[in-house]
Amino acid sequence: MSEKVEVQSSGGFDTVKWLLVIVLFSGLVAANYHYEEVSVLYRALGAVAVLVVSGFIAASTNKGTRFLTFAKDSRTEVRKVVWPNRQEATQTTLIVLAATLVMALLLWGLDGILVRLVGFVTGIGF
Repeated sequence: MSEKVEVQSSGGFDTVKWLLVIVLFSGLVAANYHYEEVSVLYRALGAVAVLVVSGFIAASTNKGTRFLTFAKDSRTEVRKVVWPNRQEATQTTLIVLAATLVMALLLWGLDGILVRLVGFVTGIGF
């Protein structure tokens, strides 16, 4: 059984793209600070525009395309999951709550016993 390993070298152009994304984000922060007297609506629209442009730039890199492929594959796998119906989800939730309550009571009792034991040993009354 052989496994094919693909090694994609990140070119220098990818580095330039990532630097451009960082510069766009830095410019967005600086512009938001510098133009604080401008309406929030216009600044928000500008921020969305910069985020969309930088998202497209980042998606065109090797890491960006691999991330998009991963996201698509993940969505496909989520569709294959058999989700519980309402009754199963409710029953499982009640079981978890009951187990949590039992463990909380056990730990509370153990803590009370240990506090009294330490108080008895050290002579400090609680």
